[in-house]
Amino acid sequence: MKNTAAFSSGKLGIYTRYSERGASSRLRYYLYRQALTEQGFLPQYHPFFTDGYLQKLYSGKGKSKTDALAALLKRFCRLPFLEKELLIEYELSPFLPAGVELFFIGKRKYVLNFDDLVWEKYKNISLLSGKFDKLIANAAGVIAANHLLYDRIKQLNPRVILIPTVVDLDHYRRREVRDTAVLRAAWIGTPVTFQECFLPLEKTLRTVCGEIPLEILVIASDRIAPLPGINMTSVNWSEETEAALLSSCDIGIMPLADNDFSRGKSAYKLIQYAAAGLPSVASPVGENKHFIRQGENGFCADTPEQWLSAVQYLSVTENRQKMSGAIYQTAYAYSLQKYAPVLADFLKACFSC
Repeated sequence: MKNTAAFSSGKLGIYTRYSERGASSRLRYYLYRQALTEQGFLPQYHPFFTDGYLQKLYSGKGKSKTDALAALLKRFCRLPFLEKELLIEYELSPFLPAGVELFFIGKRKYVLNFDDLVWEKYKNISLLSGKFDKLIANAAGVIAANHLLYDRIKQLNPRVILIPTVVDLDHYRRREVRDTAVLRAAWIGTPVTFQECFLPLEKTLRTVCGEIPLEILVIASDRIAPLPGINMTSVNWSEETEAALLSSCDIGIMPLADNDFSRGKSAYKLIQYAAAGLPSVASPVGENKHFIRQGENGFCADTPEQWLSAVQYLSVTENRQKMSGAIYQTAYAYSLQKYAPVLADFLKACFSC
């Protein structure tokens, strides 16, 4: 993996789903811009969707078919002019068959990067159901964000590496443990993931709030209305304010529905909480089970009784203080500072083979 003699250090075409406004693209591609440049790459970013598409999606207007069609036409016009070396957010374009993408890629070397179980979206479309398997098999290398994805990809391509979605530790302030009459729990995400991930545990969280003085700070959008029986405040997310907002909390929560898509998700919320020094309570789904060391840096909780017990334990200042050191060590294990050189070395090796 260290043999990089043939590495060209030319333009690296980075084909993302979103601009920096989209969390997955920002964290797995744009966050590495400086590190890649310092390692001799010339990153050229090409987002598929515009900021306008995301703005409409997050404001509750749904997916714009007009914007999606415009994005598809723009990407199709870009395909004849691909760079020699490519880093791709799991596909060059949605709804294009693998054969079309491979035709335009030609003899270029490309690396795919997966952070979700995206196979789910094409599983009922016969023309596209095997798209990702074919792209993976022909790739110079593949990056997986979690263990489930890694195990699936490893069966198709031996040149695969697990690189989690990371945090830049310089962006966060470690939370000092302090006494508080009302425990403040952070939940961070988007209006879309609030619907998918938070609402399935609404009844459980209502039960917890009925037993413990607890406030939940939802960092996503101030348009999210409070839920009955839950002491909840909603604020807008921004990259500039997220660290300070997390530092105003005492713990983090990451509820997830137990389904195929959630099992393929990364534990990024938990990583953010750790970077801010917050112990967490999370559903024991997918990567959460790998991240949480039960009773050390947080708790996995499945039933309402387990959620209540975990939050009750963390409501005691001395118990949160015990977890402080373990939380910080966990954060470094999922940091840009650790993985920037790992990503650069992997790309060089893939493009040199």
